[in-house]
Amino acid sequence: MYSLNQVNKLVSCGRDPARSLPLWRGFLLIPLILVCFAFAPQTRALVPPPDGCYPGFTTAEGCQALQFVTTGVGNTGLGWRALFSAAGSSFNTGVGAGALVLNHAPDGANTAVGAASLLLNVFGSRNTAVGAAAMVNNAGDTGGNGSFNGAVGAFALNGNTTGFSNNAMGDSALFRNEVGAANTAVGDLALEDNDATGAGKANFNCAFGAQALQGNVTGDSNNAVGASALVGNDDGLFNQAFGAFALSSNSSGASNVAIGDSAAAHVTSGSFNTVVGDTAGQDITDGTDNIYIGAGAGTEVGNESQTIRIGQPGFIGACFIQGISGVGVSGDPVVVDGNGQLGTAAAGSPLSMKEVLKQREIVQQLKTTTEKQAARIALQENQIHTLTAALKQQAEQIQKVSAQLEMIRPTPRVVENR
Repeated sequence: MYSLNQVNKLVSCGRDPARSLPLWRGFLLIPLILVCFAFAPQTRALVPPPDGCYPGFTTAEGCQALQFVTTGVGNTGLGWRALFSAAGSSFNTGVGAGALVLNHAPDGANTAVGAASLLLNVFGSRNTAVGAAAMVNNAGDTGGNGSFNGAVGAFALNGNTTGFSNNAMGDSALFRNEVGAANTAVGDLALEDNDATGAGKANFNCAFGAQALQGNVTGDSNNAVGASALVGNDDGLFNQAFGAFALSSNSSGASNVAIGDSAAAHVTSGSFNTVVGDTAGQDITDGTDNIYIGAGAGTEVGNESQTIRIGQPGFIGACFIQGISGVGVSGDPVVVDGNGQLGTAAAGSPLSMKEVLKQREIVQQLKTTTEKQAARIALQENQIHTLTAALKQQAEQIQKVSAQLEMIRPTPRVVENR
């Protein structure tokens, strides 16, 4: 568990040292301002005057609200036993039955709105809890732990005891967190299981979306944006998921980056994968050091490691990469096999750059020769077509002449033999 004096090392949120406990500097002017209002001329008074108005700028309404306040000032308790044990604590607001009932933190400045909100808080300060049973177990300690928390939503930060600088917004957000620090959860059930063991290892996590990072227990420094993003993460570290269900199955994998709906959704223990694109990287489970780019990239290729894939198989028909053609470089020639994999020429038949250029020249010559032959064939076909038409015309003329000769042929005579 981290103490507040380690906040400079633990919480990299730029907190000014002057804001650390004690809080007298931050609230020095508040009593002076209230005094000015107290002695200001009364131009109009409510009739009948409101009850619940007590010395020290204190307002109490409800059975035993602010029952044991002594030197505390600027407190407001509305509800059954709200701020019951306030004593010398100041600037607290408790609205709801049992709100801040045990609070007597010297530095105060707690706000609890909702039945049983901040119910068990004793020493924590600068906490804000809005919702039934929000931060109900937050107790704090004399070292200042259990402070600077914000919870909005029923049962938000419900189990927090001494964790600090946590922010939870949503029903049951950060529900089981006990001592984890500097976590941010926005969305119903976001980071619900965070630090459920109370080991204090689950810190610096950010979850935005319903059930985002819901199952995280001891994972540290994870970021999840999207419904159910990293929902299954248990003790994985430094993962980044942006998109609904992105990295949703990850349990112990570390340093993965997934951007897109359901990107790398089946990764469980794989690490150092970078997947960008909707439904990309669906086959990776425990593979490592893969880079997939494009919607559906890596589809139906199986689990693998140390592989780069761009585009979904069967959907990409051409590839254009600028800055390659016409740029001379030295090194090994690159070839592409029948599966589209890039690599250098086989070791058994190494090609020098000079030989590659020579072969390219030969290919260009063959291409030119083929084009010439195609043009010649086209010319010959045209000549044959013309000759065929001429022969057909001559045949028609011959047929006409034959018909005319047949018409002028003399009729044969019959000689009588006597």
